[in-house]
Parts: sequence; structure tokens; C-alpha cells
Amino acid sequence: MFDPTVFENIKVAFENQIYDLDNLAGRIRITNRIDRIEMSIMSREFALQFKLVDQNNVTAEIRLAASLKELAAEILEIPGETPGCSLILRLYLQIEDISKQCERVNEILQSIWNPEETPTQTLSFVYGQDRAVYSNTVEIRFNRKITEDQMGDIPDLIEHVLRTLVELGTIAIH
Repeated sequence: MFDPTVFENIKVAFENQIYDLDNLAGRIRITNRIDRIEMSIMSREFALQFKLVDQNNVTAEIRLAASLKELAAEILEIPGETPGCSLILRLYLQIEDISKQCERVNEILQSIWNPEETPTQTLSFVYGQDRAVYSNTVEIRFNRKITEDQMGDIPDLIEHVLRTLVELGTIAIH
């Protein structure tokens, strides 16, 4: 019989919570789904992107990844290894005033997440546009592996994401 990996179990837990917020609660709209096995390095990756139903200017992405080392440690039951996967939160929004809006993004993330690592903000723009509009990709990385022990934290984590979407929506270009 098939015994799912920690990655699969955590993936399903996130899927259930997020799809319920879309289909049942009607609070969000899922805009993209990625479920990938990278054959060249034998890794797994899963991501869901979504927006608040009443606010279309910020997108959240919850991304899980498991490397070959993590998957092998679990399948081979290597002593001393704790099976888990990495979690990354990405947020996508448009801004105009880099100095003010990037600082405000950082303040919002610090107040909601209090992250151990400073979130990164990567800006890009289309050369030649009349109006300078910047795409801001914000990334929060978590320093530890996510294991099945943290599955009970998933609803709170998702609520933090929703709160982040609301707050960032107040400063993003509409």
C-alpha cells in the first residue's frame, strides 16, 4: 500500500484549507496551481496562488518544496533525519513610489509575521512605459523545515496570509 510522504501530507493539508476558502467560504479566488516533480534533481514543488475576492491588486503564493535529500531521508528512514519540506510565501503587487511603498511593505510584514529573516523585495519594470509602475515580488522564507508536527498551524498561517493581503492591498496600485 502507498504510504504518502510528509511533503504529500502537508501539501494536501494546505490544499484542503485553501480550496475551502475558495469553494466554501468564498473569501479567496485561486488563480494558479503548480504541482511539479523535477526529474533532473528528483525534487518536489507545490504552489497555490490566490487573491482575495474583494481585492484584486495583490496575489499570494504559498510554496512547498522537498529536495531529493529530504525525500530520500524519509523513504530510506535515515536515522537522525527529520522528514519535512521548506515553505516560502510570495506576494505579488504593483507599486509606484519605491522608497515609500517598499518601506511600508516591510513594516506590514514585520508587524504581521515578525520574520527571522528579512523579507526580500525584488522590483522589475517594463522599460519604455510612460508611467513608472514596478512589479514587486516579496518573499518570506522560513528558517526551519515544516513537518507534520506543524500541520495544526496551517489555519493560523493562512489567516496571516489573508491579513497580509488585506494590508498590502491598501498600498498596492489598483
